[in-house]
Amino acid sequence: MLPAYIPNPFAAVFGGGKPIDGGRMMGDGRRILGDGKTYRGLLVGIVCGLLVGLLQMRLVSSGFAVFGTTLPAFGMSTTSSVIVILALSCGSLFGDMFMSFFKRRLGLKRGAPLPVIDQLDFVLGAWLFTYLISPEWFTAMFSFWIVVTVLVITPVLHLVTNIIGYFIGVKKEPW
Repeated sequence: MLPAYIPNPFAAVFGGGKPIDGGRMMGDGRRILGDGKTYRGLLVGIVCGLLVGLLQMRLVSSGFAVFGTTLPAFGMSTTSSVIVILALSCGSLFGDMFMSFFKRRLGLKRGAPLPVIDQLDFVLGAWLFTYLISPEWFTAMFSFWIVVTVLVITPVLHLVTNIIGYFIGVKKEPW
């Protein structure tokens, strides 16, 4: 999940610049996505997710062990592994963007909380993209208990990273 977890915080830290929606409004008079979704953030997030995934691949291929067990490999060719890593990274950011679009339609401003959805939108986006790219890999890697674990741990990680982002001045609100 690291290639899915990393893109959003790095997009927030190193983003900025031209918004993806170009400042355009929908027919409802609200922004499509808002100023928080930028081309630079999208690119930086994808690249950082890719780099973390490549580092994971490198650690696995060198026999890196955690708690006495070797980490599971992506279990496919390097090209296929990179495609899966990109699906996790891109899906994470697009899941978050989709929810920003949805939140604007609800009339919620940038940074307004939408509990549960805010914490899991990027996970669901990452899973959807990855499943569409490689359903066999997805079902082999994400067993029922791994899915449950991710769904339980992610909101806690999300809250902690947002609080850190708030205190270092990257986020305007701690959620």
